[in-house]
Amino acid sequence: MKTLLSVLTLSFFFVAASALAQEESVSGNDADTVARQAQPTAAQPSQEGLKAFSKYDFVPGEQVIFFDDFSQDNIGDFPALWNTNSSGEVVTLNTIAGKWLKMQPDGYFVPDLKNKMPENFTVEYDLVYSYTNVGDAPDFGIAIISKTEGDLINSLVPGNGGCEFRINPYSVSTIDWKEGVYGENNKSVDNSYLQGKNNQVVRISIAVQKERVRVYVDQEKVFDVPRMLYKGMVYDWIRFYSGSQAEGYTPYISNFRVAVGAPDMRSKLITEGKLVTRGIMFDSGSDRIRPESYGTLKMIAGILKDNAAVRVRITGHTDSDGDEQLNLDLSKRRAASVKNALSGEFGIDSSRMEVDGKGEGEPVDSNTTPEGKANNRRVEFNKL
Repeated sequence: MKTLLSVLTLSFFFVAASALAQEESVSGNDADTVARQAQPTAAQPSQEGLKAFSKYDFVPGEQVIFFDDFSQDNIGDFPALWNTNSSGEVVTLNTIAGKWLKMQPDGYFVPDLKNKMPENFTVEYDLVYSYTNVGDAPDFGIAIISKTEGDLINSLVPGNGGCEFRINPYSVSTIDWKEGVYGENNKSVDNSYLQGKNNQVVRISIAVQKERVRVYVDQEKVFDVPRMLYKGMVYDWIRFYSGSQAEGYTPYISNFRVAVGAPDMRSKLITEGKLVTRGIMFDSGSDRIRPESYGTLKMIAGILKDNAAVRVRITGHTDSDGDEQLNLDLSKRRAASVKNALSGEFGIDSSRMEVDGKGEGEPVDSNTTPEGKANNRRVEFNKL
């Protein structure tokens, strides 16, 4: 019996004029390692950024099964953990930190996932694209696929069923199908989610809970469809699509992350006495909290508000990149930033929270793979 196949495609239509997001012509050291050599900053939560995400309820999965920020790849090379039927290369951008995968047009780009996704999983990545004329917007999308035999990397719509999200600066649309027949989730709505976002980093977040799919563009929840996926599908393949583009209209992605497991934070902290989260993220080499951490912080704050007698110790952990002593200091400053955010943004009494940092000293995964490092970068809450 043939394996059922499902496709979830999140398609983004942009037009790029690469004025700000131009590629650097020279390579450098790992941006995270370099940043850690800088002078320490005071532990300050990014309050303005967090407030901009105040309605954001996305919480990433507990365990990272794939992560790539291309830090292990050389500039000019195609990334080692990806495949394509087109071409692409790792680049740096002259106004934005980090390394980015530049996707050439008319091709598919596939990360080398080693594990199948369970019923609950999340997909996240940063996207940089510039547009000046939305009328010429090219295709850009992502598909989550239940793999079967056949030519998946070249097929336009691989599989026996799936759904597609298309998002451009002025409209959002959805399509779903099964065995070549379109379903009922075919909609199109006006939006302003991407207006003013050209030449900026946009965070794309996708949460899958069985058949339900939620899609976020930065802090905006653009779709929440309870019956978007079909039952019985096992997902083990993700594919980006870069469509036909005019010269210079090229997408760049980085910080691509797949995580599994629906976090049960309340039970972990209150019943078991220990909560570990990888959903509180920081700027590279910094104690500045990234805005997409808001959903996780909000959930933890809610638990603390509902359990007013509970006191916690917040402990920061890093991966092993960079200097050991700098990592120890960074982990302590990050824990302090979390405390300040919970107190300043959510009203948790600071006397209920202690902070500590272990640096790279207590890894829970290997520091030799990108996803292992992502799992080691974490914040722990221990009930006192």
